[in-house]
Amino acid sequence: MITPLPVYSQKKLSKLRDCLLDRLGNCDLCPRRCRINRLKGEKGFCQTGRFAVVSSAFLHFGEEKELVGRGGSGTIFFANCNLKCIYCQNYDISHLGEGREVTADELAQIMLTLQAQGAENINFVTPTHVVAQLVEALCIAVNEGLSLPLVYNSGGYDSGDVLRLLDGIFDIYMPDMKYSSNEVAEELSAVLQYWDVAKEALKEMYRQVGDLKIEGGVAKKGLLVRHLVLPSRLGGSFAVLDFIKEVSPSACVNIMEQYHPCYEAYKVKELRRRITSDEYREVLLYARKIGLKVI
Repeated sequence: MITPLPVYSQKKLSKLRDCLLDRLGNCDLCPRRCRINRLKGEKGFCQTGRFAVVSSAFLHFGEEKELVGRGGSGTIFFANCNLKCIYCQNYDISHLGEGREVTADELAQIMLTLQAQGAENINFVTPTHVVAQLVEALCIAVNEGLSLPLVYNSGGYDSGDVLRLLDGIFDIYMPDMKYSSNEVAEELSAVLQYWDVAKEALKEMYRQVGDLKIEGGVAKKGLLVRHLVLPSRLGGSFAVLDFIKEVSPSACVNIMEQYHPCYEAYKVKELRRRITSDEYREVLLYARKIGLKVI
């Protein structure tokens, strides 16, 4: 029987909380390292101060079936982001910051409510910039009985050193691997060195949790990588998949086809249309050809 990773002891979790909160005072918790004092409400690139902003929280039945199971994925959408993708389909959340600030107690109760509603897991969407606040809330939630697998669902732009601190907390890592070109990432997501950072992050995530393990049709532990196919091969999909293969020859990937022009996609000629069936199919077939597990 597969069991979730044990959550840190309360003592260890509390120590990590204090460490991460302290770093908010000169924030370096994501690769941007804005170095502003978020404890005093200052806001850097992610436009998030002392408290996390939650846009929504609900039982999500539209995620991968391995996350949804029968009860749904207990999904918490955090507002704002450390990326600024010009084609973001959730731009009202990630760019405009729609949501409300929550205290650690409130965030913990959101997790516990989702568990009580029958969620298969707690799925933190865009957690990178609020990892300190998240751990702060976990200290409370775990003490009050939270026991579900925890999903770290990020855009892939995560600091390796921060991920190493989180070792043992998250059961499932589900990063996006958006691009295999730093230049394309800078143009489309206003981010420097995305490919280099994302590769380091993916290796660390895999080191912690290994390949995806499924019990009764539901993921309990491991790595699941998402890749959104962009028009005109802008994402460099083949190189992305080759790297995932290097990390683990049997890695699970979700090749996503839902790209459609929105927000400011019109600024880039290649992004002004949906992908074609051939563009999607070539990436899907390539993933299968090199032996990745496509879900």
